[in-house]
Amino acid sequence: MKSTHLSLIAGAVALAAITGFATVTAPDGPAAPEAKAAALLPVERSSLVCPAPSGSDLAKTRYTAFTPAGEGGDGEAAAELRPALPVPDDEDMTDPKKAKKAEEAAAKARQKAEKPLLAVKEPGTPVVAEADGSAAPALVGTATGRLAPGWSAQQTTEVSAGGARGLLGVSCTAPDTDFWFPGTSTAKSRQEYVHLTNPDDTAAVADIELFGPEGVVKSEVGDGITVPGRSSVALLMSTLTDEAVDRLTAHVTTRSGRVGAVVMSADDTAGSDWITASQDPSGTLVMPGIPADATAVQLIAFAPGEDDADVKVQLLGKNTAFSPAGNATLHIKSGMTAAADLKDVTRGEPGSLRLVPVEKDRATPIVAALRVVRGSGDKQEVAYIPATGPVGARASVTDNQTKGSTLSLTAPGAEAEVKVTASAGSGGGEPSVETYTVKAGTTLAVTPKAPQGLKGTYALTVETTSGGPVHASRSLVRTGGGVQMFTVQTLPDDRGTVAVPSARQDLSVLDD
Repeated sequence: MKSTHLSLIAGAVALAAITGFATVTAPDGPAAPEAKAAALLPVERSSLVCPAPSGSDLAKTRYTAFTPAGEGGDGEAAAELRPALPVPDDEDMTDPKKAKKAEEAAAKARQKAEKPLLAVKEPGTPVVAEADGSAAPALVGTATGRLAPGWSAQQTTEVSAGGARGLLGVSCTAPDTDFWFPGTSTAKSRQEYVHLTNPDDTAAVADIELFGPEGVVKSEVGDGITVPGRSSVALLMSTLTDEAVDRLTAHVTTRSGRVGAVVMSADDTAGSDWITASQDPSGTLVMPGIPADATAVQLIAFAPGEDDADVKVQLLGKNTAFSPAGNATLHIKSGMTAAADLKDVTRGEPGSLRLVPVEKDRATPIVAALRVVRGSGDKQEVAYIPATGPVGARASVTDNQTKGSTLSLTAPGAEAEVKVTASAGSGGGEPSVETYTVKAGTTLAVTPKAPQGLKGTYALTVETTSGGPVHASRSLVRTGGGVQMFTVQTLPDDRGTVAVPSARQDLSVLDD
C-alpha cells in the first residue's frame, strides 16, 4: 500500500515538473492576443407593454413614446405600439348569440391591432396619441434598429370624478417573469386591479402570491392565470382572497412566457394611481422624489428570503441626510409585510428615502415602496414611489409639458454630476441641455428647462456624467376640481446598451 502511494506521488511530481517545464520553455511564436473587455453596443431590439388605462368613461388618456437621440443600429428601424387583443368573456362564449358578437368584435380588434396607435419615426422627437373613455386599449410593441436603444413610453390618464378620480401615470414596462409590488391592498376602501399584458404571440401563464403582516394570504385563484398572446387581462385583487388586508405585498411570476405587470389602485378618499414594481430584492434601496408638500408618507417593505431584515431608514433631504424621529429603523420579518407611518417626513422640503442594513455584513435582500399623499380631507391625492435602480448611463421619461413637471435627483453615496436633456417637442421646439451637481446624501428637485419654442409635449433624458450613482424620478402635477393631482415615475437605467464579448477565430481547437 505504501509503495502504491509513493508511486502516485512520484508520478504527480514528475507530471508537475514536465508541465512546468513546458510552460516555461514554450516554443517561440506569436503571442496570444490579450483578452479584451466586452464592448458596449446599442441594443437592436426592445419591447414595451402598457396596461389598459382606465375603466372610467370620464378618463382622458394621452400616450407618448420616445427614443433619445444617439447612436443606434444600422438598417431598417421601427418603434411601434399597437392595441392589445381583447380577451373574450368565458360566459359570452357559452351563449351562441353572444359568442357570435364576441367573435365579430375580436375580428375588428385584430384588424385594428394591425395598425400602430403610436409610432416613433426619428430619435429625439416624441410622438403622441390620445384616447377618451374606458375603451382606451392596452398596448404592446417592439422597437428595432436605431429606434430601439432607450425607447420609452408612458400613458397619462386624468379622471375628473368618481372612485378612480386622480392623475394616473405609468411608464410602459419591459416584459419580464418576476415582479414585486409592496403597497397593494384588498381593504374595502381600496379597489385594485393587477394588469398582466403579454407581448408575445403565444400564451403566458402567471401566478400571483399575496403576503400580509402575518405572512402568506391564502388564495385559491391566484395560480395558473392564462394571459393569451398579445392580450391583456386585469384581475381584481379582492377576488384573489377572502381576506381584507390593508397592507400587502403582491408577487407576480410566470410559469411560462413573460408579461408586463402593474397594479391600478383606487382609494375611496385619496384618489388613484398606478403601483409599479419595486427594484429586485436588494440589501440597500432608494425611493426618490417625495414631494416637498407631502402630507402623509407610508413605507411598505417585504423580505422575501428566509432571514429577517433590520434596516436604517434615512431621508436624503435638500441639504443633508437624517433618520425620521421615531422611525430610525425598521424590522422586517421574513415573509411578512412591514410598514411605517412617516407622516409629513419631508417637512416642506423635497426628499428621497434610503434603506440600508443596520449591520453592513448582514444585508438581507428586501423590496419596498412609498405611498405618498398630498392634500387633506376631500382634496387628497395619492401616488406611489417604488424602490428603483440608479439612472446609470441614461434614462428617459416622456409626457412633460411647459408646466407641472418636477425632476428629483438624489445621490445616496458620492457627489455626482448629471446632464439633463429636454427633447424637441412633439409639435416643435429646440432641445435644451442643463447640467446639475447633486451633493452626496441629498436630493435636488428642479423644474426642467423646457425646449425653446415648445409645442406639444417633450421628453427628459438624464445621463450620469461623473461621480457616484444617481437615482431619479419625475412628478407631474395637474389641477382638477380644486385638487392638486399628481403622479410619480422613476427613471432606472434604460438598458440601451448591451455588453458584447469580443471573439476571435482560434483554429487550434481543431488540432488532434
